[in-house]
Amino acid sequence: MKVLQINCVYDSGSTGKITADLHREYQKNGIDSIVCYGRLGKTADKGVYKTCGELYSRFNHFMANLSGIQFGGCFFSTNKLIRVIKKEKPDIVHLQCINGHFVNIYRLVNWLKKNNIKTVLTLHAEFMFTGGCGYSYDCEKFKTGCGNCPQIKKGVPTYLFDNTARAFRKMKKAFDGFDKNLVVTSVSPWLMKRAKSSLILGDKRHTVVENGLDETVFCPSYDKSLRDKYAKDNQKIVFYATPYFSDAVNNAKGGKYLVELARKFEGEDVRFLVAGDYDKNLTVPDNMILLGRINNQKELAGFYSIADVTVITSRRETFSMICAESLCCGTPVCGFFAGGPETIALPEFSKFVDFGDVDLLCKAVKESLGEKSPDISDKARKRYKRENMSRTMIDVYKSLLKEFADD
Repeated sequence: MKVLQINCVYDSGSTGKITADLHREYQKNGIDSIVCYGRLGKTADKGVYKTCGELYSRFNHFMANLSGIQFGGCFFSTNKLIRVIKKEKPDIVHLQCINGHFVNIYRLVNWLKKNNIKTVLTLHAEFMFTGGCGYSYDCEKFKTGCGNCPQIKKGVPTYLFDNTARAFRKMKKAFDGFDKNLVVTSVSPWLMKRAKSSLILGDKRHTVVENGLDETVFCPSYDKSLRDKYAKDNQKIVFYATPYFSDAVNNAKGGKYLVELARKFEGEDVRFLVAGDYDKNLTVPDNMILLGRINNQKELAGFYSIADVTVITSRRETFSMICAESLCCGTPVCGFFAGGPETIALPEFSKFVDFGDVDLLCKAVKESLGEKSPDISDKARKRYKRENMSRTMIDVYKSLLKEFADD
């Protein structure tokens, strides 16, 4: 079997690491694995192609914002990607997270359909069945057709026009008739339910393949010296991880709620540690420490391990690697109902409350501060280990190939 994955990035960020993990697992299992990606730096890994230059991507990003059509353009980089597919002749093309202005999604999907190429589409967000937004939140226009977008200029960047209706039609046209050779996998049951109710993907075949992680990295790794650096012996640690920490009202990761939560713990023996980039002028409570970005996964696992609870305050998540990583390190999770996290978490070690209710979140955190247990990590690592993800995905490939052979 030969599989060619396509993702925006490689071995960077959540989907980039997932793509790289699958690539390496496939190679270990004797599968001929190829990866194409478009953004960030080059890699020396075998079988991996970078198909788009950064300047070209930025130009296409500007043009997309000018036109309001987020996933078009990219003429030359899409040509290069299609040439790689033709050269490699994979049995399966696996589309991961392909936004990022490195490929014309409408053109690529239409080309795969017309050339009868067996394709797996993994949904990490919602943009493949909307008019351009990654998270539609409470809007359900994806069920009937987008237009007059309530998130224009925020969820769907554009300088001038609301072209979400046109973008929706273009995506629907690309997927119309793409049935026999397509399987849609979602990273959580919640996301699959949304996709199955959409006008674009509703009539396709769907299944859930949860994200996996390296359980040899995300495991209990308690370091007393690290803990002593940030908390006294009698203090509890609440950990929070995000790409960018902000207390802005419209921030999708809900940083302002963490600030409110920390203020409720002022005067108590609780410290809040925040991993992620942040504005240097940001003012936070005295019991909160901003760590900055943590790129090293083992270092990140160390912070999960010294924490007593991890908090997630996002408005919407389709999966939540933070939830899985924390549980694998033996640390319980508290957060808001956000879609994906509550459907993939271990319920006996996780507590979720209504979005924005900081009082209920505070209560959940207090109840969880003494609940660390080796059982958390044992159960979580069995569920989220990357071998599960790769094995389940290989079964999806085999099913698609077998069906094609039977026909």
